[in-house]
Amino acid sequence: MQVSVDRDRCCSSGLCALNAPEIFDQDEQDGRVMLRQTVFRPGQFADIRLAGELCPCGAITVTEGVSPADGTADAQAGTGS
Repeated sequence: MQVSVDRDRCCSSGLCALNAPEIFDQDEQDGRVMLRQTVFRPGQFADIRLAGELCPCGAITVTEGVSPADGTADAQAGTGS
């Protein structure tokens, strides 16, 4: 799983940091999204997906597939896809 954030699109709602605080934070200066980590554990996937779906501005992009850390495919258990 890869996650990217577009700070220019961010409207500072804070839903990302509320739903996945290990992954997302808000900049103290402008309240915009910040990515706290770039390698994710399968146990975090559901929270990351939820944060991306709930983002009212579409500032979070979640890409399923190959993990950049080790080149393996992400686990798909429980995703319904």
